[in-house]
Parts: sequence; structure tokens; C-alpha cells
Amino acid sequence: MSPPVKYFSRLNQLFRRKRAALLDDLRRALGTTSRTTIFRILKAVGYLSSYTHAGRYYTLHRIPKFDRWGLWAWRGIGFSSHGTLRATSVFLIEQSPAGRTHEELQQQLGLRVHDTLRSLVEDGAISRERFEDVYLYLSADRKKAAVQISARRELHVSLTAQLPDPLLVIDLLVQVIHHPREDAAAIAGRLRAAGRTVRSDQVEEVFHAYGVKKTASRSRWPRSQA
Repeated sequence: MSPPVKYFSRLNQLFRRKRAALLDDLRRALGTTSRTTIFRILKAVGYLSSYTHAGRYYTLHRIPKFDRWGLWAWRGIGFSSHGTLRATSVFLIEQSPAGRTHEELQQQLGLRVHDTLRSLVEDGAISRERFEDVYLYLSADRKKAAVQISARRELHVSLTAQLPDPLLVIDLLVQVIHHPREDAAAIAGRLRAAGRTVRSDQVEEVFHAYGVKKTASRSRWPRSQA
């Protein structure tokens, strides 16, 4: 049996005020303490749990504007079209041409994922290999992982020659996350304005290595936190 119409009206009022809500917010808005009733209503309209904050926040399916990686955030609360943090981490690693380090994933997801990555490796959902002084997380498929590690080595050799400061690559990727619609020239300009020495062709090379499109979808963090 479908929940009474009054509940849907109350739910819409709640999510017009805030884009993500805690269980207590839902209890107050719907006027019920029953978890069963609350989740029956959420299921009827379609909902997602956050991959941050231990999954304690909820939003409706129709609200998120996901980026090209399936990520969206509101006031630091992250949601993923892939569902859980585990599933999202696997997706990001599998889709990366050169694998991912923990620091790269942390920058993109907005939280530390050491425990999640360790669990995924133990379960065989992903693999990892020592690269320089960090672990590189790779596809569980051996052939694909070999391609990823090869691409990472090529990237490292190229960037070592062209970008003497390895932190510059991280800064560059952070700029891409915050300004996904900007091309290589614009990203290079932002870095130079911040006092970093970098050329557009070097940014293009990082774009290629990390599978970053010049025109990405809407920003996950700054623009969706309004």
C-alpha cells in the first residue's frame, strides 16, 4: 500500500529547505518516529544515502546533479550515483587510465579512504602495487592493471622531466576538480596566478594521463555546496 499523500508533501517541503537530511530531520518533517514508515516513503520516491558521514544523510534521486564521475556534494556531504563508498572507489579506480593513489582519491571524494581501499584489496575487488613511495590502486583484472601501471610509469617519467615539483600535479588536479569546465590554458593560468610555473602543454599531458576531459560536467564541490 502506498504511503498517504500528506507524507509526500511534507517530504517535498523538507527537501526544498535542504538538499540532504538526517534521519531526525525526516522524523520531524514527516511527524513519525517509525523507521519503517520513513524508509517506505523514501523508497516510494527514490532516495540515496551519502557515501560520506557514514551514510547518515539522505537525498532524493531527483536532486543530485552528478559530475562525469557520478559524484555530487552539498555542503560537504557527498553522494554517488554508484551508491556506496566501496562501489564508488572501485569505479574510480577501474575508470582511471593510470590507476589512483590514496591521495588522489581523497582529493576527489573529499574524505580519507585508507580502510575502504584495504578492504577492497583484501576482497579482491581491486589490486595494488607499490609505486615510488606510495601504493597505486589498480583494476582487479591483471591485464588492465598492467596497462594502468605502465601508463603511470610513463606519466611519472614525463612529469619528472617536465614538472620538477611533484606537488604541482596534485595542485593541477585539484584545480580541475574545482573548475571542470576550464581547458588546459585556463587551468595553467590559474596555477601561474598562484605562483606556480607551468605551461598549457604540461597541463594537457596531465589531462591525457588521468583521462580528464577538457570540458567536464558540473563541479562536484564548490558549485553544489551553495
